[in-house]
Amino acid sequence: SDCRKAEGVGVAALFCPDVEEMYPEACQTAVGVPGLSHKLCGHSRPDHFNRVATVVAKLFNICRPDCAIFGEKDFQQLAVIRQMVKDLNMGVKVYSLPIVREDDGLAMSSRNTYLAEGERRQALCLVRGLDLARSLAVTCGDSSAIIREVKAFILQQPSAVVDYVTIVNQYTLENSTQVDEDSLLALAVKIGKTRLIDNGFLL
Repeated sequence: SDCRKAEGVGVAALFCPDVEEMYPEACQTAVGVPGLSHKLCGHSRPDHFNRVATVVAKLFNICRPDCAIFGEKDFQQLAVIRQMVKDLNMGVKVYSLPIVREDDGLAMSSRNTYLAEGERRQALCLVRGLDLARSLAVTCGDSSAIIREVKAFILQQPSAVVDYVTIVNQYTLENSTQVDEDSLLALAVKIGKTRLIDNGFLL
């Protein structure tokens, strides 16, 4: 299905290696960005971003791109890749593109198909939580107060279980105590059995 979508928008070539090509038996080397990987989703997925960094490093070494484009929906992944490219002098320009959303505002994701009809409506609490945070940030710069309000708003949904609601610096992913231009609200929420993520700048 990914190939069909790519062809439909005019993609000229796809790189589709098999597992053995990317990870031969003798492969021993891994790439990690521990300072960024252990935050946010790293708490519940402790080795995930090491695998991301490793496979993207391999991809860059194989394809030697001038630039690479990543979506902002997984902002932690974007931050990890940017840091890796900078630290290892890879010479790749990393660009980001804004989150693509459904007509009702829900961030597009293959996981959305796992949501039952009622859960799909409840899932809008993520984007509405972002809207609430932005409205609060106009008059309140205290991150902890905004986080409390957003978390309480999300938990009004009967199927919602909060993994995290936090405000971080976009570059370091460290918690921000006061909202500024680099402050990003990051959300991870389970709606029923489906874990969804979203994020957005507050100013």
